[in-house]
Amino acid sequence: MFGLRARLLIATLWAGSLWTIGYLVAPTLFATLPDKALAGTIAGSLFRIEAWLSVFCAFALMALLIPGTKDYDRKQRKAWLLLIFGMLACTLIGYFSVQPFMAALRETAGPGGVMASNARTQFGILHGISSGIYLVQSLLGAALIIKIR
Repeated sequence: MFGLRARLLIATLWAGSLWTIGYLVAPTLFATLPDKALAGTIAGSLFRIEAWLSVFCAFALMALLIPGTKDYDRKQRKAWLLLIFGMLACTLIGYFSVQPFMAALRETAGPGGVMASNARTQFGILHGISSGIYLVQSLLGAALIIKIR
């Protein structure tokens, strides 16, 4: 029983933090701060924390799914692991693969920011890819919570 509650708590923390940062905090930053570059810097810091939290939650959930625990069956374990690996893959691809390219574009953009540079289109494409991956991860998080419950 403890294992099930711990898994649900960690999955809820993970999915809830994704939803809160991605769909509440980041849009609010861009809507309220007059300096969009500052909003982007703050959002980037929050997404970095979120990426590391995602890695921690994935490994914590996997540790709680060590074979031999009696509060789940093999089919449940497989479904949970697929969702956890899917969410972890989204983090690894979205933050640790796509995000460095976006950061490089921001660094070379100059004082006007990336949206005022020649890299605007490329940045927009990468941002769209990153946002799509984040959306998939968020939906997988909802599915994980539903499956664990």
